[in-house]
Amino acid sequence: MRRRREPPAHERRDPVGVILAGGKGTRMGGSKAVVKLNGRPLISYPLEAMWRALGSAAIVAKIDTELPSIAGVTVWIEPDEPRHPLVGVVHALGLAEGSPLMVCPVDLPFVSANLIRAIADTEPGDARAVIATCRGRTQPLLGCYQPEALGSLAGALKHPEVPVREAVAELDPVGKEVNDPDELFNINSPDDLLQAAAMVDRRRVPRTTRR
Repeated sequence: MRRRREPPAHERRDPVGVILAGGKGTRMGGSKAVVKLNGRPLISYPLEAMWRALGSAAIVAKIDTELPSIAGVTVWIEPDEPRHPLVGVVHALGLAEGSPLMVCPVDLPFVSANLIRAIADTEPGDARAVIATCRGRTQPLLGCYQPEALGSLAGALKHPEVPVREAVAELDPVGKEVNDPDELFNINSPDDLLQAAAMVDRRRVPRTTRR
């Protein structure tokens, strides 16, 4: 087996960070990006974490995606069709100009900068992606994709019925274990939003010092 030569450190390119916001948000009644969690747009949480981890971040969305006004953030407009979570990944890989792509979905309010940085810093070896895993389950939309992943993912979009996890499994990704399951809590419905609000309140309560 021919192994890919790892480039010297000085040749490695920093990953480009993007927030995936092109979903329809049907169960939320519209764009998740503008849904308010604790008075803030939902997208502001992963966007802040990505910015702290990598020093920059862009948003990938459809042309008709409703977004809050966020100064200084570039928005990349992905194709209207097909409607598939990987469309944003494929489009952003094409714009990343050969750099790895660190992606995070819009609906992960508790993802941390430390986790994003840890995924981005994990050496992929021969794999074409490093993705978050927790207790045996993967979150392929929180991961760092190598430029070599573009062809395979673009090919998967020719069959939009293919699930995201199945398409990403073809990349033989490296898994990065997530210690705190809350970091992968995603908001898909109003009930999830209520649960997230309770989680925010719970995280604010200081732990009582044992005597």
